[in-house]
Amino acid sequence: MSVAGPHSDSLPQVFRAFADKLSEQSRAGNGPHSNVAKSPGKTLRPLLIAEAANPEWTSVPLVGWNLAHAIMQKTDALLVTQVRNRDALLRAGLVEGRDFVAIDNERVARAFYRLSERLRGGENKGWTVVTAFSSFSYYSFEREVWKLLGKRLMAGEFDLVHRITPLSPTSQSPIARKLKKYGIPFVLGPLNGGVPWPKGFSDVRSREREWLSAIRKLHFLMPYYRTTRSEAAALIAGSGHTLSELPTSCAERAFLIPENAADPDRFPFQLRELSGNRLAVAFIGRLVPYKGADILIEAVAAYRGRLNIEVLIVGDGPQRKELEETVRRKGLRDSVKFAGWVEQRDLTSTLAGYHVLALPSVREFGGGVVLEAMSMGLVPVVANYGGPPELIDDHSGIAVDFHDRETLITGFTKAFEYLESNPGLVALLSDATSRRVRERYSWHAKAAQMFEIYNWILYGGPKPIF
Repeated sequence: MSVAGPHSDSLPQVFRAFADKLSEQSRAGNGPHSNVAKSPGKTLRPLLIAEAANPEWTSVPLVGWNLAHAIMQKTDALLVTQVRNRDALLRAGLVEGRDFVAIDNERVARAFYRLSERLRGGENKGWTVVTAFSSFSYYSFEREVWKLLGKRLMAGEFDLVHRITPLSPTSQSPIARKLKKYGIPFVLGPLNGGVPWPKGFSDVRSREREWLSAIRKLHFLMPYYRTTRSEAAALIAGSGHTLSELPTSCAERAFLIPENAADPDRFPFQLRELSGNRLAVAFIGRLVPYKGADILIEAVAAYRGRLNIEVLIVGDGPQRKELEETVRRKGLRDSVKFAGWVEQRDLTSTLAGYHVLALPSVREFGGGVVLEAMSMGLVPVVANYGGPPELIDDHSGIAVDFHDRETLITGFTKAFEYLESNPGLVALLSDATSRRVRERYSWHAKAAQMFEIYNWILYGGPKPIF
């Protein structure tokens, strides 16, 4: 459901037009056929390119690992990743050579990383700068992939190649043209990133040192940008914005599948029910301006209803002292607590007594934390922009419309008032959130979607609709 405005109006018109075309072709089109003859009874042998894939890290490396690992459980896949992930994969039980191979392009990657650190504007700032420089170093990674595996690819060992990470659309794949030449299908994605900064938050953008985001579209001029897309047998966009950025010529080969998912076994369900006058709200994320922890604090301070709102802020970062001072100044020290970072394995117990996940982030690409909270039964209340609102529907969360900081604060306050007026809604939404994750957003479900795409590419038939 949406607070203070229709949810659908937040979707760019170009995305809706692209999605309409995609839907028409999904109903009518048949899959592109590979030049390699396949037997439907044969175990698929994909080569999974995941430069970042690490079960011990967070963010993109964890997405890369979770999706690759889930696909490996359904196929005879080989994972190719960067050497920095090698030890973690061995600790996870994978066998080098059989399950994965590691590419060492550290000399190039380290040089670009050091340069990005000098230019990003400070710790936890300027992420667009970091992404841009890592996109340039990625060229060297794929060059080494072809050196190591090119002969095996040309010999027909692999049914297809699927690039899982990098997630960023600014990272191009020179390998796509070579694969096309030898009749090997190339799957690209999920891609996500580059959501424009919303109007009314130029101050936040400045504090985040996101000067490079103003010229991000220059990545359309990067070497291999066109062939990365034109030579792909399937392209997977992780968000509506990324889908809208794909050339319209890609529509018949494009899919909208968010890159994030959750493991219901790691994040088990607990029904959340609002009884009495206590509403417990959790915030999870880095404490940096665009994540909006300060907006949540202001919304709680502005609330005048009968509920006693308790807030737990899970995470850390450069904004913490500023947030603690705001809590003190607003007289909320009994209501707002700071937990610091909490290990994933401890999140279930930490959040056992909480009802709601609040995420007022104004520029969130994906929203993995939203799905993890939903899996545990927490009700998501999110800013209606970027990736998070695309993960929920009217039965599984609340999307808060806004056009500047003040309207976002007011929207979250109204969301708390709405739950106060409809206390039974918490249990209804809680139950629906968990079911939605299990049906659509578990890693098992995600791997099944990829498997459908693989089969569509290799054997034809109607285009899958997700």
